Amino acid sequence: MDGLHEIQALLDESGDRDNPTAEEMKGIMESVRTIAVVGISGNPEKHARRVPAYLASRGYEIIPVNPFLDEVLGKVAKDSLKEVTEPVDMVLVFRPSEEAAQVAELAMTRDEHPVIWLQKEIRADQMAAIARGLGFTVVQDLCAYEVHKALPAG
Repeated sequence: MDGLHEIQALLDESGDRDNPTAEEMKGIMESVRTIAVVGISGNPEKHARRVPAYLASRGYEIIPVNPFLDEVLGKVAKDSLKEVTEPVDMVLVFRPSEEAAQVAELAMTRDEHPVIWLQKEIRADQMAAIARGLGFTVVQDLCAYEVHKALPAG
């Protein structure tokens, strides 16, 4: 079982029909190694903490970004995405939809062209269209944990 049917079901629930295909989502999860998590939470009960903790437990390198935290998941938190100097494969966003466009815009300035992933119930349609037009992969309104769990290795 390759998880594609499960990922397709998640995509069907998502509000963004322009998200990558199930096969592309599988490829993203298999190729990404370093993830900057903007809006990571210090509260272990919140999705903004549980999802990155899960991804870290599965071997992804997590770079926490939250100006209100000094450290989370055993790592020093950066105040903003601008402070992340190391290359990242993905920018995972846990910020309200009204702030997500600004984060996506910052991600688009990065030389490595990271995947821009707006977590479930987070959307920035206008910025997503611009980013996609510039060749960025953008995922909106989809949970990275749920997609990873759908994969055989999840």
